[in-house]
Amino acid sequence: MYTASPSGPLGAPLRQLLEFAWLQARSCAFAIALMSGVAASTLLPGLPVARYDLLVVYGVLLTLLFWLRGWENGRDVAVIAVCHVIGLAFELVKVSLGSWSYPEPAVLKFAGVPLYGGFLYAAVGSYVCRAWRLFDLELVRYRPRATAVVAAAVYINFFSHHWLPDIRWLLAAALLAVTAGTSVRFTVRGTRRRMPLALSFVLIGFFLWIAENLATYVGAWRYPYQLDGWQPVGVEKFGAWSLLISVTFVLAAITRSHHNADHERIR
Repeated sequence: MYTASPSGPLGAPLRQLLEFAWLQARSCAFAIALMSGVAASTLLPGLPVARYDLLVVYGVLLTLLFWLRGWENGRDVAVIAVCHVIGLAFELVKVSLGSWSYPEPAVLKFAGVPLYGGFLYAAVGSYVCRAWRLFDLELVRYRPRATAVVAAAVYINFFSHHWLPDIRWLLAAALLAVTAGTSVRFTVRGTRRRMPLALSFVLIGFFLWIAENLATYVGAWRYPYQLDGWQPVGVEKFGAWSLLISVTFVLAAITRSHHNADHERIR
């Protein structure tokens, strides 16, 4: 049987793939740390405070740690903070409508939503910001205004579809249209590569759906059909995340366009 050596014809692609996976893992550092804390909190008996409240403190300390260690810069923290606020607004509406719930008691909880819920969206913001820097992302033929308009419509539709027709499929088509020809250039082991922006949204959406399954399994929140026992998250959430990631991406892109002195370019 033939086995490729590291210096053989398959060695370089394999090293590239491993480096890509390692950079992706580093980009997910905040999310991994946050979900590890959520999982660990379920194993701690007799907590002196509510678990959700403890996770708020943990999320704040985690954010400070990443900032003080230089793993997130001030611009990243600003994006993460905006994602946190947008996420909490999203949660307040969705929880009030019964889309999902946080069944455990907490002091730092408003209208059924614990404040730590915003950190789940902040983790997505952290991923995008860290990936942008670690992969030295560059956007080619990006249409900032059109993409931002569609992303805003995507966000609004996830509220309005409870009262108005759900147009997510039309918005998916619109997102494909405004990102047609747009690609993301990134670096892995000194080699510049390119990926269609729309494909990156789909791939990120898939892994966010996987992460959502893990998050609900460790009790980050619960869908109505999970209250009597965990069940996998419906595959339709894969599509929802593929659309919603555009909101975080647009926010991160705006900060890069206004602060291109750090060699993070949009053209």
